[in-house]
This record gives sequence, C-alpha cells and structure tokens, in this order.
Amino acid sequence: MKLLFYCDTVFGYGGVERVLAELSKALSKSHEVTVLSTDMRKDYAMYGYDRSQVKFRFIEYGKAPRLENLICKGYSFLYKKVLPQNRFTSWLYGKSFFLPSYRNKLVKEINDGGYDVVIGVHAYLSLHLTSIHRRIKAKTIGWMHNSYQAFFEKENPYLPGLKNFFRHRMRLLDKVVVLSRADATRYQVDLNLDSQVIYNPLALQPCGLADASHKKFLAIGRFAHAHKGFDILIEAFARFAESNKDWTLEIVGEGPEETLYRTMITEYKLTDRVQICPFTNNVQKHYAGASGYVLSSRWEGFGLVLVEAMSHGLPLISSRLPVTEELLEGKNVSYFFESENVDQLVEQMHRMADETDWQTMSKAALDYSAQFDIEHISQKWNRMMEGTTHG
Repeated sequence: MKLLFYCDTVFGYGGVERVLAELSKALSKSHEVTVLSTDMRKDYAMYGYDRSQVKFRFIEYGKAPRLENLICKGYSFLYKKVLPQNRFTSWLYGKSFFLPSYRNKLVKEINDGGYDVVIGVHAYLSLHLTSIHRRIKAKTIGWMHNSYQAFFEKENPYLPGLKNFFRHRMRLLDKVVVLSRADATRYQVDLNLDSQVIYNPLALQPCGLADASHKKFLAIGRFAHAHKGFDILIEAFARFAESNKDWTLEIVGEGPEETLYRTMITEYKLTDRVQICPFTNNVQKHYAGASGYVLSSRWEGFGLVLVEAMSHGLPLISSRLPVTEELLEGKNVSYFFESENVDQLVEQMHRMADETDWQTMSKAALDYSAQFDIEHISQKWNRMMEGTTHG
C-alpha cells in the first residue's frame, strides 16, 4: 500500500514526533510510506529517517486571499457563538475551518500521489481530511494524540467550542484511532463515534534495570499549557527535600513556562537539588541516569514517557488519570497520586525513596514495556489498514 502521514511538526522533540518516526519507519518495511508536513524544517538525521525508506513531501499553504479569509473568519464566529451546531452548520463550518484554497492544494497533493491511505496526525489535521474526503481517492484515518479531556473538558481546551463540529465531522473518516479504551468509551458515549484503540509504540531501545543508587527522580516534557504539572512536581519535591537530603530531581524539557519553573526552584532554594536540562536526541542518557520517573501531568493522551521509563526499568510515580489507570493499574510498576494533589505526591516520593523493592519493581516495569514493542504495534496498524482498504 501507499501510505501518507499528514502532519505539522516532524523534526521536533515531542512524543508525537518520536512515535510518528518509529511507526512510519516500521511500516515502510512493507509499504511505500510518505510523510507530508506543513513544517518546512528538514533534519532527516533526526530519529533516523535518513537510514529509512520513508519519503518526505512538504506543503506550504501561504497567505490566504483577503476576502476568502474574512468570509471564513466571519462564519467561524457565527458558528461558535450564534448558530445552532447541527450537521448542516457543521458542514458549512468545515468549509471555513480549512480555507478553500488550502483544500484545493491538499487535494491535488494527495490525488497526484496516488495514495491508498491518508492518516491525519492530530485532531486538526484529521479534521482537514474530513473537509476533502469526497474529493480524494484514498481512505482516511484520524489519529488522535490527545485525550477527550484535553480536547473538550480542561480549563483551556484544545478544541474550544468545537465538540459538536468534531462529532459531526469525524464520522466522515473511514477510521478514527485513539490511544486508550477510556477515550474510546468517551467517544462512543458522548459523541456516538466509533474508534479503534491502538497504543503508541515504544520509541527507544530497552536498557536494563534501574539503578537505585542514582537517587534521582526524572520528569520529561514540554513546558507549556501547565500540561505536565511541573509546578506541582517542584512544589512537592521542595517539601520532600525538607526531610530527604539525598535525592535529586532532573526535569528535561523546554517551553514558555521555563522561567516560571526556574523561579520556583530559586525561591525554594533548590538550585543544588533540581536541574532543568534541554531536550536532546539522546534522551536515553537521562533515563539511564535516573532511579525513578514521575509523571505529574494534569491530563494525558497516552503518556509515552511512562513506557520509555519502564523500558529502562524505572519504577513510576504517576498522577491518576484515565489513561494511566488503564496502562498501569495492577502491574506493580507505579505509585499513584490524585492529579494535582501535592500532599499525595510528596507521600509517594517518600514511599519510592524509602520502601521500594527495586529489583522486583524494576523487572516488572522492564517486562511490561515489551508489550509496546514497535513490531507488535505496527502489526495492529497493518491489520486495521487492511480492514479499511478491503472492508
């Protein structure tokens, strides 16, 4: 089959970029795979694309004609603020959500390529496909990388005012892939939308058992939208460090909230105990140098870092979220705390530092991570796509 992944960023340090790289490279062993990106940056050595059979194309939409842009923005306002959001008004909004000139460009790109399947990476790119599905020959798949909660229910949702639009339009795709059974249930119950659950693959090579002697907590993620809860983590570590003088904390990431976190570290007088490191291609060195991993997120679509940490044998401390419960409950790999509950996080830090059976918990984590092997996950994608094209 000829497969096309339609995405925005490719050469960034996020979990989605790593997962896309692993899946596209794996599928390229048996299919002709192309990545179509709106990001014009090119770094093929990143994630090993230069050693794979994955092809790349780039699409630049440019500045829309003034009148077209004004008309579309006007209808967008009416749809979100005034009109009833039914099937017809959602169809019209689909025309303004993705400008006509942009649609024409994407249709030509896809049809000229003769692809069998086009996969929209993220909700917005998947919604682009819903507006052109009748004009292209390829089957369409929407690949969601955030949770239902993040799309519609958090304080500043990723799809504000677009829940009905999402419900009416996503059903036009041939398949929708989500990252957890919890999300699949919400899609079905709240949106009457069928979806298929395929977990994200492990994007790193397994690396043995954890070393408790490092006495270091690790956390990784982008510093934006208060998503990863690093403010909660730093506050909790400050309280933990009052009585524990041995353990340190390393946070790997970048983003607009970095100044806030550095200020917190200074105010808590933790500059010798908490280190912020920039993103790197060699993230494995950070996992290998840690003793435990902390996920303090307020929400997660999947939490790839949990799987990566387990592949390095790291015991986990995780906020209790629908997806983390689904992945970790009963596996003897994690201590849970209620999301945003600093008291409970402090308690679980002490528990990890003082009570953990490192050999047992580390081995359980390493063994469990094998279920997310790229070969296993790519087989699920192959079966799903075969069913889509021949169903």
